[in-house]
Amino acid sequence: MANQLIAGVDSSTQSVKVVIRDAESGQLIRQGRASHPDGTEVDPEFWMSGLENAIKDAGGIDDVAAISIGGQQHGMVALDESGKIIRPALLWNDTRSSEQARDLNKELGGDLETALQVGSVLVASFTASKVRWLAENEPDNAAKVAAIALPHDWLSWQLQGGKDFTTLFTDRSDASGTGYFDPTTSKYRKDIFAKALRSDRDIYLPRITKPASFGGVTASGIPIAAGAGDNAAAALGVQALPGDVVISLGTSGTAFAVSTTPTHDPSGAVAGFADATGHFLPLVCTLNAARIFDAATRILGKTHDEVGQLAMQSEPGAHGLTLLPYFEGERTPNRPDASGVFAGMNLNNSNPQDISRAMIEGMLSGLADAVQSLIDLGVDIQRVLIIGGAAKNPAVGSIASSLFARPVLMPPAGEYVADGAARQAAWALHGSLTAPIWNLGEAQEISAKPTPHVLEKYRLLRDATINW
Repeated sequence: MANQLIAGVDSSTQSVKVVIRDAESGQLIRQGRASHPDGTEVDPEFWMSGLENAIKDAGGIDDVAAISIGGQQHGMVALDESGKIIRPALLWNDTRSSEQARDLNKELGGDLETALQVGSVLVASFTASKVRWLAENEPDNAAKVAAIALPHDWLSWQLQGGKDFTTLFTDRSDASGTGYFDPTTSKYRKDIFAKALRSDRDIYLPRITKPASFGGVTASGIPIAAGAGDNAAAALGVQALPGDVVISLGTSGTAFAVSTTPTHDPSGAVAGFADATGHFLPLVCTLNAARIFDAATRILGKTHDEVGQLAMQSEPGAHGLTLLPYFEGERTPNRPDASGVFAGMNLNNSNPQDISRAMIEGMLSGLADAVQSLIDLGVDIQRVLIIGGAAKNPAVGSIASSLFARPVLMPPAGEYVADGAARQAAWALHGSLTAPIWNLGEAQEISAKPTPHVLEKYRLLRDATINW
């Protein structure tokens, strides 16, 4: 067992990463990556070609004993009876289905009733909302639908040859983001799916594979573990335990906690997802995270690290400058048509230092709201861990600690979604009751003086612009 290798995949919005690790120790042996095209709808074939390129970049997988795929949640991959893709996949960050989400919530009895049935109030991101959008806006395509998959399901299926729907599988973490799956019972709500599609035709939905189990085998004979939604995989990768909340700063910003009990939030702020271990993953998602840094680099003509260094030369509150970072609309709060707002700008704070500080504070303030939403729902939070590409920025740890009013832990930089998928593959390979514990390095603890006045100004701006 000590020499067995496993592969973990992170098929995210912007790229695909592959890690090859030792199944016993978790030691990183090699890795590869490839880019994905931009957009809120993408031909899934790009994901498969990207995966093939990333596997090649990682030196291939002929020597691995198991593989697992973590992937971006919610994306709708519509397949016809021959298994062909009907139209480009609508991704989680495509907000065109916001009206359909509102309609479905009403048809299910309102927000509270929807949350009780599927753990979450539906928003544009959820697959069910996209299925309804397809039914209303592309009825000819909707009539062709024979199966609906999510990105990680579809990739696992392609590794098997992508021919027979009976080999199409998923896990409960990713299924819980569809809006037609009950994470408490771990069963599909096909009645809700039928409402979304406006049809009671028998549509194939991927079978649910249990944690630590294999769902299929690649064409070359490599077992494929259940896989997971990206956030559930990241929780597995960072080895989060009940009481931990993980802040992930990728394309989107998410705050999610491992919980032993399910949540049902009628406000819609907290999505009641399942995790990849058999527990639950209450989660708050914002649409705007790493791309706020990208915008700052374009505005200021600086690198990501330079933006962070400039921010630390300012002071908390950026001398009165506040950013509402809804650059691509927003999911939490649910404002799909909103845009970003700078407020309080004057001649004194219109400088690179204060602009940098305001942009980072604005991004992290939305996630401070997210953590508070989890606390308000009764989720136990003992530790805060921050991961993701933007977590590498030198200003993030200190500013996050000041806004969250508690110490934060910064695990070593890593591909935690891919690492979580790899850890899941090792778990299935071991056949043990719990996932293996790997030593991936010590987390750095950062503590800063709380700055409640910064959050107060941010929340005033957030509430003042509710009808904008």
